[in-house]
Amino acid sequence: MLRPYMPLTTPFQDDMTTIGVLGAGQLGRMLALAGLPLGLRFRFLDPVPNSPAGALAEHIVAAYTDEQAVARFMDGLDVITYEFENVPVELLNYMASKVPVYPMPVALEKGQDRFIEKSFFKSLGIPTPDFMDVNSKMALDEAVRQLGLPAILKTRRLGYDGKGQFVLRSNSDVDFAWTAMANPVLILEKLVPFDRELSILGVRGKDGQTEFYPLIENRHREGILRLSLSPAPRLMLELQAKAEGYAQSVMAALGYVGVLAIELFQVGDQLIANEMAPRVHNSGHWTIEGAVTSQFENHLRAVVGLPLGSTRTPGSCAMLNLIGSLPDANAILRIDGAHLHLYGKDARPGRKLGHVTLVDRNLGPLNEKIELLKGLIDQ
Repeated sequence: MLRPYMPLTTPFQDDMTTIGVLGAGQLGRMLALAGLPLGLRFRFLDPVPNSPAGALAEHIVAAYTDEQAVARFMDGLDVITYEFENVPVELLNYMASKVPVYPMPVALEKGQDRFIEKSFFKSLGIPTPDFMDVNSKMALDEAVRQLGLPAILKTRRLGYDGKGQFVLRSNSDVDFAWTAMANPVLILEKLVPFDRELSILGVRGKDGQTEFYPLIENRHREGILRLSLSPAPRLMLELQAKAEGYAQSVMAALGYVGVLAIELFQVGDQLIANEMAPRVHNSGHWTIEGAVTSQFENHLRAVVGLPLGSTRTPGSCAMLNLIGSLPDANAILRIDGAHLHLYGKDARPGRKLGHVTLVDRNLGPLNEKIELLKGLIDQ
C-alpha cells in the first residue's frame, strides 16, 4: 500500500532530483530532513507501516520481493540508496541495472556477511580479530581449539544491537551456544581485549573526493550503543590517520560512493576492524549539530554528485541514544547545548526511540552535561 503523506514544503517541481531509499527507519528520516533544504525529494520502500521516514515523503509499504511495488518505487527515480543493511543484494543488483545505486551493491554484499567482510578486510591488510567459518558442531569445536577461549560466536548474517551472538568463556558455553543459536551459518571470532571501541566515518564522492570525520568513541551496554563522543578523547593524530587509511582502502577497493562507517577496537596504539556499515551510522548522529556538514547531508551530496561539505567540528560533541522509554523533553532542553531528536516510534524495551546531542567548545563542560543528561534517561 502507499502511505499518504503531507509535504512539509511547497509542492515538488518536476525538475527536482528524486532519491529512492530502501528502508524507512530513523536513518531514512534524517536523510530526508537533510535533503529537503537542498531541494531533493524522496520515496521510501519498507515493509513496516508507520515507519519514521513516512511522515516526510512517500512510503510504499510492501515487501522487497513485491515486484509491482518495486516497479512503482523505481518509477521516475534519479538515484537509489539504502539506510538498512538487510536488503536483498539481488534486488539491489536488479535496481542498479535500471537506476544508479549508491553505495554500489558490492559494498552491501561485503557488509552483510561477517565472514566475507572480515576476509575482505584481511585482503586489504586491515587487521581484524582472528576468525574462522563455522558450519557444523565439529567445525565449531575445531575453531575453539584453534582460536581458544574467550571467543564470540556470531551469525554470519543479520543480527545487530547485540542480537545473534554469544560470548564463549568455557567449554560448557560452546554446547549451549550451538544449541541456542540453531544456525549452521556462523563465524567464531577471538575476543579482543580492547581498550575502547571507536568508529571512523568517511564519505566519498563520485569523483573520488573523500572527507573524514574525527574518530568517535562509542560506549555500549547490552550490545546497544548508548553514548558516542567526538572527537574521541585522547585522540592521537597517528590513530586518526590509521583509521582514515583503513576507510580509504575500503572505499577505493569498492569504488565507493556515500558515507561509510567502520567500527574499530583500539588496543594500545593499534586499531582492529570489527565491522563496516555501508550507510549512514548511529555513531554519526552527532554530526547534525556537531559538524559543519552532517553525515546525512554529505551522503546525499555524494550520491547525487554535489561537492562534499566540510567535516570540521567546532568543538566537542556527545550523542546519547534514548532506549526503550522517553524522558521529559522539558528537562532535556533545559540543558544548555542539548538537541533532542525523536523518531516517532512507539516505546518498547530495547528500542531506539531518539537521541540527544550535546555540544560544547570544551570537553570538561561537555562531560558535566553528559552526567546531567544521564540522570534523566535510561543509560
